[in-house]
Amino acid sequence: MTGEMSNDTTTLEAQLRRLHLPTVRRMYAELEPRAEESQMRYPEYLATLISEEVAHRTQTRIERATRRARFPLLRTIDEFDFTFQSSVKRSLLGSYLGPELVSEGRSIVLYGPPGTGKTHLAVAIAYRAIQNGFEAYFTTAAHAIDHLSAASRDGKLRDVLPTYTHPDVLVVDEVGYLTYGPDAANVLFQVVNERYLHKRSMVFTTNKPVDAWGKVLHDPDLAEAILDRVLERGRMVHLRGSSYRTRHMKASDPGVMPDPGGWPIISGKIESEFPEPTRRTGRS
Repeated sequence: MTGEMSNDTTTLEAQLRRLHLPTVRRMYAELEPRAEESQMRYPEYLATLISEEVAHRTQTRIERATRRARFPLLRTIDEFDFTFQSSVKRSLLGSYLGPELVSEGRSIVLYGPPGTGKTHLAVAIAYRAIQNGFEAYFTTAAHAIDHLSAASRDGKLRDVLPTYTHPDVLVVDEVGYLTYGPDAANVLFQVVNERYLHKRSMVFTTNKPVDAWGKVLHDPDLAEAILDRVLERGRMVHLRGSSYRTRHMKASDPGVMPDPGGWPIISGKIESEFPEPTRRTGRS
């Protein structure tokens, strides 16, 4: 009898391995005595094992997608303190935190001075998209433009474009912070236009008003075309206030300019690496 049970266990282990169910294979023996003790029915026992398998796969997918996104830091929407940064409401961002961000190809431009939470919100929106089952990619405007410009000069632009055009959500951070080459508008337009045609979401952060993008990108006409495509299915959110990075400095300290509007700023709370699990929708 013992030999038969051993053979059955070996066969089950092999079948679970063949079906790529590592969590079920790891947990079924551990759960069995508890199931017997609580008189758990077979469907409930099976459902518990499958639920654990699904949860493990979801978490693994989120972790892998987060690494591929290349965020400079991980920030979530729950870490953003809307009491401090009162110029934006969470309700305003509701449609950008659900699967419709990707399914409807929505885009957003986060505009404001340094330190007011633009990058935090951009990463949080993209991370929520990952939790909802999609792929995201983060880049600075300077890096993307330099990368695309170099590829264009080498005749390899078509090989490089998919890095920026294929992810479900693209975050382009810090538009206008640095000086770009003369073809900046041209290469950025190719990314934006391709994503616009395929209804893929874009998130931009900038410290420049939209009417200054022409000067920043060295081509007012193409800059207007870029913004026209971004904002057709999107919106601009204006963040106001002082920099959170200098929150420890009092307005009376030498060299510190007082905040003219008394606008609050974001918090810098740091949570666990992969918090706020959400129900996954969309493709895996």
